[in-house]
Amino acid sequence: MMSTIAQSNAQQSAQPMCGDIDIKIAKDGTWFHEGGPIGRKELVCLFASILKRDEYGEYWLQTPVEKARIVVDDAPFIAVELFACECGCDQKLSLRTNVDEVVPIGLDNPIRVEHDSKTGEPAPYVTLRQGEGMFPIEAKINRAVFYELVNRGVEETIDGEVYFGIWSNNEFFPLGQLDED
Repeated sequence: MMSTIAQSNAQQSAQPMCGDIDIKIAKDGTWFHEGGPIGRKELVCLFASILKRDEYGEYWLQTPVEKARIVVDDAPFIAVELFACECGCDQKLSLRTNVDEVVPIGLDNPIRVEHDSKTGEPAPYVTLRQGEGMFPIEAKINRAVFYELVNRGVEETIDGEVYFGIWSNNEFFPLGQLDED
């Protein structure tokens, strides 16, 4: 009986791959189908709700019966608004995305910042949910929201190194390392 249940579950979780679909998410978070922007936010939100990321970092629209690969230029979502309660290390921060998903910044939804190797410009991201393997589904934090985060930032010393970052939900998230000068 247990092997029958396991076999049934394996069949249900293995959706047939339908191939690539002509859907692309641009760097600015705009969704395109066959080269034209998808104008209905409700449709974008529907697609966003079935977006998955596999163990190779590829993105898929996945229903219970099929899945199709799509192209994502950077992150599939953009964090467009910051909500804050309290201050300092007691603050609780949340971000709203361009598809109206609100996530609390914390252990399950950490912030990370990459820096362009040529310009040094920061590129901040927040994890929305886990994908398969080591590739999460993220939102890129837009410039205005990043500046709001920086405005709430503090210096902290971690393992003898000084970082500038933010506190949220009792966790410190470095935005960058400070020079000793």
